[in-house]
Amino acid sequence: MANSDQLVSAIVKGIQEKKGEKITIINLKKIPNAITDYFILCTGSSDTHLYSIADSIDDEAKKELDEIPWSSEGKSNREWIILDYSNVVVHVFKREPRERYNLEGLWGDGEIINIGEAQEKL
Repeated sequence: MANSDQLVSAIVKGIQEKKGEKITIINLKKIPNAITDYFILCTGSSDTHLYSIADSIDDEAKKELDEIPWSSEGKSNREWIILDYSNVVVHVFKREPRERYNLEGLWGDGEIINIGEAQEKL
């Protein structure tokens, strides 16, 4: 299993290759009993865009680290796709569901990093 920082880098690369928007990384490592090390959130503009972002994430994680998600959900409805790599959970949203569920607010105890900051810190 790849370490979570390497996986975050591969996932972000996959998102960027398909022009995913508003990429946010939430570092949960310092939160006791957190369900994962990182959440990665991004936004896509259409059903097709969400699907292509999720596929690109899968491709990059497999190619770079030989990692596949333990589970994935939402590919059939394409409003919110979740890719669970155990130590990193990726949320690929359409704009409206992302605003509605506000995961950044729910997990505000974690270190929230926008993609510009994340590239410097990882």
